[in-house]
Amino acid sequence: MPPFDIVGPGAIRDGTATDAYFLRTETTLRHADRNPTVVAEVTADQFPDGDFELLAGVKDAAALLEGRGVDVDAMGEGRLFDGGPVVRIEGPYLEFARFETSLLGFLSHASGMATAALEARRAAPESTVLSFGARHVHPAIAATVERSALVGGLDGFSHVAAGEVLGREAGGTMPHALLICFGRGEQVAAWRAFDEAVAPDVPRVALCDTYSDEVDEALRAVEALGDDLDSVRLDTTGSRRGDFRHILREVRWELDARGHHDVDVFASGGLGPAQLRELRDVADGFGVGSHVSNAEPVDFALDIVEVDGEPAAKRGKLSGAKQAYRTPDGGHHVGLADRNGPKDGEALLEPLIRDGEVVREFDVDAAAERALEDADVVGFGE
Repeated sequence: MPPFDIVGPGAIRDGTATDAYFLRTETTLRHADRNPTVVAEVTADQFPDGDFELLAGVKDAAALLEGRGVDVDAMGEGRLFDGGPVVRIEGPYLEFARFETSLLGFLSHASGMATAALEARRAAPESTVLSFGARHVHPAIAATVERSALVGGLDGFSHVAAGEVLGREAGGTMPHALLICFGRGEQVAAWRAFDEAVAPDVPRVALCDTYSDEVDEALRAVEALGDDLDSVRLDTTGSRRGDFRHILREVRWELDARGHHDVDVFASGGLGPAQLRELRDVADGFGVGSHVSNAEPVDFALDIVEVDGEPAAKRGKLSGAKQAYRTPDGGHHVGLADRNGPKDGEALLEPLIRDGEVVREFDVDAAAERALEDADVVGFGE
């Protein structure tokens, strides 16, 4: 038995990371000498309903289908969608049948977390917002969590190994455990030891709510580290927090009263969009954890919509290859791909794979920029 319950990349690549009925479908179709050319679409909702979500996971989806005898069109990562297809696959069904489970998993989980990250970003557009949620998920998918957070517009993340996968440096300073290891009343010793030990390019952020009043610890931290202190962080347990907004305002007041205007105040601990809106004028930055990492996956499904050039669909699904469009007023429209779209509508599904070759580049910063632009156009999070 392997030491960890992890399905590895080999199983994803060879298609055994799948539901058993797809392998039995392969066996049956080969027995019957049937392998029709189909068009299949990944959708969450058939028609627009005004509830936009953010697409992520396209890079992994492309890697999954690369080298298969299929053509794939997809929306760009970082596009908001509201009904209709986000991915369209055309080719012999047996080329991709067994990969449906992993394909939907890549798109569903990442899109749910990216949508939640964009909610946080829109709630505090002028603040630094970092992803602190990797501790709430299986470590095997930490990079997916953090990449989704970046696609949703967050400024950074805390997970070291995820940073190595993504080519980004993880951020973060100290936990309560550090101060507790020094002992009650020894917070100054802990902050000074941190300052002496870590690399100069690491921000000096003192955690200031371990043993005593937040204002008291913040003032002691600034006295101990002086001009080296970049910010103080409050991560008070919710059961002891009281009026968090008032606490943050009090810390800010007392720092300013002593001339420490350049010391930022950072807040974390169970925060979501509602709290960020409430606190964004009294805090300089936030750590957001479970709101992103524990986000509900988008309920994508993959359905065949054409067989050998003829419309086909199961009951309750719309037949025929489709296209989705964005109009300048922020409208999302769905129509048959071989018909004219709405006037001035931008076709959202674009080539991703042609003859098994990926024909698109992936840039997480460009995806984040696209997400914020789309959010403005459609009014996401307002």
